[in-house]
Amino acid sequence: MQTDTPSPAPDIAPSLAGQLVEMVEKCTGCGLCQKECAFLKKYGTPKDIAKSYDPDKDSALAFECSLCNLCTAVCPFKVNPAAMFLEMRREAERRGKGAFPEHQPIRDYEKRGFSALFSYYGLPHGCDTVFFPGCGLPGTRPDKVIKLFTHLQKNIPTLGIVLDCCTKPSHDLGNQAFFTTMFSELRAYLQGHGVKTVIVACPNCYKVFQQYGGALTLTTAYEALLLTDLPPTGQVSGTVTVHDPCAVRFEASIHDAARHLLTKKGLQVEEMKHHHQQTICCGEGGSVGFLAPELSKKWSGMRKDEADGRTTLTYCSGCANYLNPVTPTFHLLDLVFEPEATMTGKAKISRAPFTYLNRLKLKRYFRKHLNPAISRERPAHLDTRPSKGSLLKRIAVILLLVGAIVGVRSANLEQYLDQDKLRQLIQGYGALGPLVFMGLYAITPCLFLPGLPFTIAAGILFGPVWGVVYAICGATIGATLAFLLGRYAGRDWVKQKLSGPRWKQLDQEVEKHGWKVVAFTRLIPLFPYNLLNFAFGLTGVKLLHYIVASFIFMLPACIAYILLSSSLLEALRGRISPAFIIGLLAVILVSSIPFFYNRYKKKKDNKNEP
Repeated sequence: MQTDTPSPAPDIAPSLAGQLVEMVEKCTGCGLCQKECAFLKKYGTPKDIAKSYDPDKDSALAFECSLCNLCTAVCPFKVNPAAMFLEMRREAERRGKGAFPEHQPIRDYEKRGFSALFSYYGLPHGCDTVFFPGCGLPGTRPDKVIKLFTHLQKNIPTLGIVLDCCTKPSHDLGNQAFFTTMFSELRAYLQGHGVKTVIVACPNCYKVFQQYGGALTLTTAYEALLLTDLPPTGQVSGTVTVHDPCAVRFEASIHDAARHLLTKKGLQVEEMKHHHQQTICCGEGGSVGFLAPELSKKWSGMRKDEADGRTTLTYCSGCANYLNPVTPTFHLLDLVFEPEATMTGKAKISRAPFTYLNRLKLKRYFRKHLNPAISRERPAHLDTRPSKGSLLKRIAVILLLVGAIVGVRSANLEQYLDQDKLRQLIQGYGALGPLVFMGLYAITPCLFLPGLPFTIAAGILFGPVWGVVYAICGATIGATLAFLLGRYAGRDWVKQKLSGPRWKQLDQEVEKHGWKVVAFTRLIPLFPYNLLNFAFGLTGVKLLHYIVASFIFMLPACIAYILLSSSLLEALRGRISPAFIIGLLAVILVSSIPFFYNRYKKKKDNKNEP
């Protein structure tokens, strides 16, 4: 008897192999889930995907699924494709193919959340219940976190606070080993100190605690609020609609609690087409927007259409922040504590980078006012992953520069920072000095080393004019060498590195626009710079066009950093020259180009949406 059930490759993890076999056997290919989901419209039915899945070729595919489980909700046979796609993500991670550079911002955000700097556990005497607000609310709405905690404390006098990250981003990105390490430590600490109940405000945290919290009892802040007399912040009137976060799509009690709170504040709820169990993703789920922004925008665009101009309330800070630029969306706690401001669109909400300052202030507040019997910050040794660049490191560099200026002056070391003497030393090598410098600079892209230190050194050693000449020549030669290596020597290796859909999009854009894409990516660094040089070698762009576009459009950043570094030693000696100020402003301007571009693009996309 023949069967269309495939035999998964023997080296695929058993958990995924079982999911693939089950999907082929149980999915009928009826198309109901495909009708609802842009991801499945793009790649086919879950059955088709399971039958054709190749872990070596399809490592990026599952990262375009939002893991929202709408497919399961509409499936008449309750097949669970999202579970299969999550296992595919874990398989990609296991094979070393799941670390996409586009995901680095969400990894950094998560890492800050559980860092010793931002985390805080405060457990009073006799504490058996803690409030776990998550990451988003403390940053965007710290005042509401304090008000909510204080209000709940009236009914639970020994209520504790836990400012930490549940590490769901790592979970959803397939890094199950790291997630298990981090969450298990969190859970063990709470249970080891007598905590039995966790009150969460974030639906994503709810899902994590529900699935991995073990004996911990779980409830939401919204259900807990209904057990109290609501804060006396006044009544409002009007009609609103509700966006149910997809993380709790099957939790009817949470859906009902949110609507009950709205009606108790005097509002009438009109449901959208997709609500309760069949709600849709806001567009942020599964970190899809980093790899497939077009799919993410389709979700948010659908929500905008269904809201039809009505004020939308949700109980997820991530959903509120993601949807608000598209359609007026606020958090349920905005309404509870600022009802009039919320209904007029004036609720107080913070944006990055102030969110991080808010989280630090919130931590300080609880340390000062809670008077706990037991407190701690999250141990740093748990995270054994290689450290990556982050906002905090950039801030540290600035502080280091300021500290260096103060240190040099206080220790009377100005005599060792004479720029003229350093230049004379280089000039002693004659024409060989600049050639050696450019040669070393040219090697850095090929070895995946940062070129910025060489650019800064060029300004110090050669001054603002010749420093620009030597630096831009070295950078262009290096970019060209990497391009040629990618095109003729290392094609297979480069292809392995370029597995994400954004790299495929780069190839398509080069085919359409040629050298203009090279120019754009030099000005707007949306891709890792060194890998980008190799990637262009695999595209159809002409070598001469690549060289000229690279030279011209790398020049603005080069000039900015050279202007700054050419007067850096004088600044370290405490002499802030006009050239240093101009260079600093130029660096800030160049660094701000991606920020302003992203804002422009977002406004343009929102304007073009129907």
